[in-house]
Amino acid sequence: MLLRNSNPIEGLCNGTRLICRGLGEKVIHAEIATGHFKGKQTFIPRIPLESPDKRQCPIPFTRTQFPVKLCFAMTINKAQGQTLDFVGVYLREPVFSHGQLYVALSRAKTGNSVKVLIQPPTVEDKVVTFTRNVVYKEILHLANQ
Repeated sequence: MLLRNSNPIEGLCNGTRLICRGLGEKVIHAEIATGHFKGKQTFIPRIPLESPDKRQCPIPFTRTQFPVKLCFAMTINKAQGQTLDFVGVYLREPVFSHGQLYVALSRAKTGNSVKVLIQPPTVEDKVVTFTRNVVYKEILHLANQ
């Protein structure tokens, strides 16, 4: 994932997800993975980054590095509008709404490509909120045809 707005006109903005196609000493050959510029080939150079907080690091320094970080997960909101080969959804807490759950579960190309991990609810003398799992078997059968 890109960490800086390097060229917004060409789709290279903070948060843009990339696929690394080649790694050189001074440049990364990458392909934009999502959005309007999906599939576009680009090169990401090393850039100078300054120490962020002078209170934590009283001696200022600059280092040259690639403005990227590994990105294996994203929020449900970030996934909206994307189609993915495989989707894993970790619901540590109930989703905000049924619409959010729909977005999470509908990002994969097929239902067989979705895995969901839901933690069992705990009761500690309070009402537990949860997302009810309503299964319409006839729809599942139609979806797998």
